[in-house]
Amino acid sequence: MDTPATLPLDKRFRGYLPVVVDIETAGFNPKKNAVLEIAAVIVEFDSDGNLGITERHSTHVVPFKNSELDEAALKFNGIDPHHPFRMAIEEHAALDLLFKPIRHAVKRNNCTRAILVGHNPAFDIAFLNAAITRTHIKRSPFHPFSTFDTATLGGLVYRQTVLAKIAQAAGIEWDNDKAHSALYDAEKTAELFCIIVNRWKQLEALAGDGLAAVNPE
Repeated sequence: MDTPATLPLDKRFRGYLPVVVDIETAGFNPKKNAVLEIAAVIVEFDSDGNLGITERHSTHVVPFKNSELDEAALKFNGIDPHHPFRMAIEEHAALDLLFKPIRHAVKRNNCTRAILVGHNPAFDIAFLNAAITRTHIKRSPFHPFSTFDTATLGGLVYRQTVLAKIAQAAGIEWDNDKAHSALYDAEKTAELFCIIVNRWKQLEALAGDGLAAVNPE
């Protein structure tokens, strides 16, 4: 039985639990190109009401039958789909591995479902939905099309849209040699998302103090 969160997230994002997802693929076509690696990072409130990373989950994925592998994409992400030490698992098992802890987190935060947070998340949600369709999974924890985009948030807050540049502007450590690993990119995206949400909370508090000073009761 899930232990309820100290400060559930259900009121913060209209009943949605933000889960940061990054997917490395063998191309740009979600119906033809394989998912090769997928990571999900769960964020929750601490006892002070600040958002932070609480869980990290990732796995390498076996290319689905008759999928296409684009050599340019493989060169970009550095993944060898046939490497014996990838410890890859079938697509259905990979989704089950990630969805189980996400469902638990949704429940303990009194949320209705998860919402995908990503950097340019249209790419990730398209590949995630295609994998769900292929594997005939009936109950996905994610909203099927709504997402939060850290590229947009980064442009608003830091005047940058490239993840590495936003991270640097936000004071987040960045290692180019580790980039394009699904878990690394998801972790950095999650750190950025938490910083922006927590910064907004601070701004709201400052605005409230300012209003109280102008309009004392």
